[in-house]
Amino acid sequence: MIWCFNGATHLALSRNAYSLNISLSKPAPTDTTSQATLRAFKITFETYSTLKNALALQELNKNKAKNLILFLGDGMGVPTVTAARILKGQLHGQSGEETQLEMDKFPFVALAKTYNTNAQVADSAGTATAYLCGVKANEGTVGVTAAAVRSQCNTTQGNEVTSILKWAKDAGKSVGIVTTTRINHATPSAAYAHSVDRDWYSDNEMPAEAVQAGCKDIARQLFENIPNINVIMGGGRKYMFPKNMSDVEYPNISKYSGCRKDGRNLVKEWTDQMKDKKAHYVWNKKDLLSLNPNNVDYLLGLFKPVDLPYHLERNLETDPSLTEMVDVAIKILKKNPNGFYLLVEGGRIDHGHHEGKAKQALHEAVEMDRAIGRAGLLTNIHDTLTVVTADHSHMFNFGGYTPRGNTIFGLAPMMSDVDQKPFTSILYGNGPGFKVVNGARENVSTVDYQENNYQAQSAVPLAMETHGGEDVAVFSKGPMAHLLHGVHEQNYIPHVMAYAACIGQNREHCYSSSGAATVNLAFSSIAALLTVTWLLC
Repeated sequence: MIWCFNGATHLALSRNAYSLNISLSKPAPTDTTSQATLRAFKITFETYSTLKNALALQELNKNKAKNLILFLGDGMGVPTVTAARILKGQLHGQSGEETQLEMDKFPFVALAKTYNTNAQVADSAGTATAYLCGVKANEGTVGVTAAAVRSQCNTTQGNEVTSILKWAKDAGKSVGIVTTTRINHATPSAAYAHSVDRDWYSDNEMPAEAVQAGCKDIARQLFENIPNINVIMGGGRKYMFPKNMSDVEYPNISKYSGCRKDGRNLVKEWTDQMKDKKAHYVWNKKDLLSLNPNNVDYLLGLFKPVDLPYHLERNLETDPSLTEMVDVAIKILKKNPNGFYLLVEGGRIDHGHHEGKAKQALHEAVEMDRAIGRAGLLTNIHDTLTVVTADHSHMFNFGGYTPRGNTIFGLAPMMSDVDQKPFTSILYGNGPGFKVVNGARENVSTVDYQENNYQAQSAVPLAMETHGGEDVAVFSKGPMAHLLHGVHEQNYIPHVMAYAACIGQNREHCYSSSGAATVNLAFSSIAALLTVTWLLC
């Protein structure tokens, strides 16, 4: 069969059930061959290449997953993914729309429903419990079922749920957590903590009655609940040290000093406990990158008193990027012949959106995508299941009929037909960008709307922009990645990952009659487990 396009391009196609072969002949451009025609040709050719790749997916990867990696873009809704794609391309001098993010290259995509058990629009704590522990939970709680009530300490005991990080550790795998937020923030804490309040970072943030009742702060649980987590990297130093103990990096800034009321120095306790192991504590980029991963089995990296700085604002000499942290983490974890589980959070995407600072948020998303690419180079798709998703979305979007190649942070090509003023393509439904000047909407042409911390205009004034309630994308590649398809409850994700790796409670499908490890599609117990999970919620 011959397909002709504008008389200038010829695609010869031959197809069977499993392949699509493409031969191409393209005459040299003439004076009448427009750039638009050549661009359309490129898109047409790439479409058939994509089709060829899709046909190859009929051979499913049913291997047992040795390694598991979950990349969590906090607040990375679908509009954020699209805008980050355009930004990535424009950072490389391209138009942007046709660019591929690393996650775009994953062969399987699903949607996850993000609601909490008590919230239509979710928060990061309840969602983290879903995609790490396999049960939906109430907003503001981590590592506990929906029977636990936020801030009520006495509802903790008996309602704890374990995470896939613990399932992996119990199976003999190395495990790690890397985040750009504080290490005891909502997302990472659900991997190891059981807390009815996500804000109980240290005992300083807890009510006295909760401490007296025996509830533990999240920083303490990091070291006590799952001993010997192999890699821990992020921020949150101040929550590990005694109250008023000066910070190593900011000794003269009191707000960054230690805040623990119990007087414990959790970092010193960790280093003392690990002194006979190949363990290292680091607090800056130089020390991190000076390590030889072959000589490190345990790493604690706390790079800031609270959250790490935005990628656009980090000190290139002292602050590691997410990609650099992921690189070191995988090199340490992959030494284990049993494999590893790694949770990676691009946590400050969320912070940028809350502050209405789209440029910060999108650069955070591009940096996380760079880390995804680095992880792909260090692992093998045949034995590593990699999942990329978000916990929730935001009230962020872009539009306005912008032309191809329009800078993602630029203006729409028209004036408002109501107030006769220009507007940026990026807008928020609510947030701090609502500004009135002389009784009318601010004229954005009078400000630098491409500045790093510009707060995009919003429809409703709020001190902090809110989360969005729509489904989020789930990208996956590697063993059993095809099980993430269609529309799923968010708490389905860790069960698929555990199923692929033969860890957790659902393992009988992993053994043939000869005892050899295989992954057979027997779903009876995972179905039962998800049914119980649903009933609990």
